[in-house]
Amino acid sequence: MNYYAIRAIFMFEMGRTFRTLVQSIVSPVLSTSLYFIVFGSAIGSRMTDIDGIAYGAFLVPGLIMLSILTESISNASFGIYFPRFIGTIYEILSAPVSPLEIVIGYVGAAAAKSLMIGSIILLTASLFVDMHILHPFTMLLFLVLTTVTFSMFGFIIGIWADSWEKLQIIPLLIITPLTFLGGSFYSINMLPPIWQTLTLFNPLVYLISGFRWSFYEISDVEVGISLAMTALFLLIFMTILYWIFKTGYRLKK
Repeated sequence: MNYYAIRAIFMFEMGRTFRTLVQSIVSPVLSTSLYFIVFGSAIGSRMTDIDGIAYGAFLVPGLIMLSILTESISNASFGIYFPRFIGTIYEILSAPVSPLEIVIGYVGAAAAKSLMIGSIILLTASLFVDMHILHPFTMLLFLVLTTVTFSMFGFIIGIWADSWEKLQIIPLLIITPLTFLGGSFYSINMLPPIWQTLTLFNPLVYLISGFRWSFYEISDVEVGISLAMTALFLLIFMTILYWIFKTGYRLKK
């Protein structure tokens, strides 16, 4: 394993984050804080508790998950697309660096950025709402699995995209709507039975539900199923990445 190569890619990507601190860190944290103010304080004060949890506290896991999903995909997709766009990807591919080391460098950096943002949002949320984390280890496990899994997904999008428009289309038109419809702002048990069943086909329901369980021991889906689904997504994206590097899809053309 070429740890020097991994470290070089990782540090380069992290350096880009700190050079654009406002866009990379401040902006997503500020946007999520506005959700807490509007939904948690203004609207939440007029809503009843959900499963015995104050609405403002109920929102916290969903909003953190919304942010880290978006940031994981965005960071990883831009990280690999930009070298393809300017042509420096061929320098990386011709260097004595294996595909595994390339993926670890880029995906690791994107996941680290998302974990950083998620941690800051969690600290920020504690200023607005009274919340408790009953299972911190499980919460951390979901955070790490989710950031790594969707950083891989973003990496795949960055390889697939051949324009800046395509780079944004999946996060904006698919991931964000699925997150909003996946129980970020409500429990799916509040929906009519037919919609509860249909919602279970939304893969992000399992991530949000499992993450919320780690806070309050309430969930829409069994936490074991949530973990299994997260691991399944990870396996799927790992398989796709293996195929991409094996075939050279959009890398060697």
